[in-house]
Amino acid sequence: MFCMQLLLSCALALAAQSARAGVPDVPGPEFLENILQFFGQNDSISTRNLENLLLLVSARRSELISEENPLEDQECPSAGQILFHFNLTNVTELTVEHLGRICPAVLTQVLLPSCPYTAPPPLPPLDYSVWGYGFLAVTIINLASLLGLLLIPFTKKSYFPKVLSYFIGLAIGTLFSNAVLQLIPEALGFNPNADSYVENSVAIFGGFYLLFFVEKVLKMCLGLDGEHGHSHSSPADPPTESYLQNGGVPEKKDSVVLAQIVTDRNYPEPPQTPTQEVQVSGTMCHWLRGQRITNIKTVAWMITLGDALHNFIDGLAIGASFTVSVLTGFSTSTAIFCEEFPHELGDFVILLNSGMSVPQAVFFNLLSAMSCYIGLVFGILLGSSFAPNAIFAIAGGMFLYIALADMVSSERLILLDMKLIQSR
Repeated sequence: MFCMQLLLSCALALAAQSARAGVPDVPGPEFLENILQFFGQNDSISTRNLENLLLLVSARRSELISEENPLEDQECPSAGQILFHFNLTNVTELTVEHLGRICPAVLTQVLLPSCPYTAPPPLPPLDYSVWGYGFLAVTIINLASLLGLLLIPFTKKSYFPKVLSYFIGLAIGTLFSNAVLQLIPEALGFNPNADSYVENSVAIFGGFYLLFFVEKVLKMCLGLDGEHGHSHSSPADPPTESYLQNGGVPEKKDSVVLAQIVTDRNYPEPPQTPTQEVQVSGTMCHWLRGQRITNIKTVAWMITLGDALHNFIDGLAIGASFTVSVLTGFSTSTAIFCEEFPHELGDFVILLNSGMSVPQAVFFNLLSAMSCYIGLVFGILLGSSFAPNAIFAIAGGMFLYIALADMVSSERLILLDMKLIQSR
């Protein structure tokens, strides 16, 4: 038994000696050179890679330091603060000498509880099917927006305002829900599987609809519905000359673009002047028949440029959403689809009232829709290279504004105009 123990001890001693013999004698500077070889190039490390080194060092902790720590009140220094402490603010590439000076500060990342102990998850590789889904969604949205042109003859029908109000209500619900339940939480970095923010987001809907319901009840009880000083509440007021010269757009409120579809059918159209007759200009494409460009009112170009910017941001939101997941992309696309139909219908009416012919209105509407493809490309590229939180924040704010500031007021004006028509 003693012999067996002796043989085992000798074997362990030989193994330990051979293990020590396999460890190379590496001088101190070569350890630093190994760090530069891993994180840098040309025997230097950039300040951005220094931030990655700090994050990697602090993330090597298996768990958050929970025991009593005398350093718990100290702030985790950033790469810029460390460089400032060692008077290396103007240095963009750190050498072995620089790295040797700041190594004590780098090692403190392991000891400070304020430093992150988990590395952020890397961005997933881009699935090329995202491009196909994105272009398909944008194409369907752009083609569906042209349906408004087919419905223009029905704008004179008595039932059309009620149908339009349903579409506007659908747009309000989809835009508001997409912004509150998806885009804004994504912009703030919430994880739906871990943060359980859906219940709180639904509570936002509750507060919105509660106040809306109370307001409607008070108006019904006090008989104040429709008495808020809007000029459209007087049935005897016809459209003014400035109203007609601006393509049917009221001067004091941009949000009643859709409401003018309702009021237009109650007043006779202004007589056509000789310059408003369909003509062919030699300076225009032979198939683009209609008004001369100089005879089209300024409001048409304002609508076209504004619509192009709007479509660009829509494309950004769609592209960034598809980089997160296909389901997120289709959710955003559905909200934009529901909003585009009544929006583009109002744009068509304004363009036609501004002097454009039907082919011209279709051409410039499609031209502004092309910016949605440009926004889609930028959204996919930015969303796959960086975190798309900023894009979601911009799109969420835009969706809230369109839903609450624009379409809610348009819906309200349409309903008030319907009451005025019924009271005549």
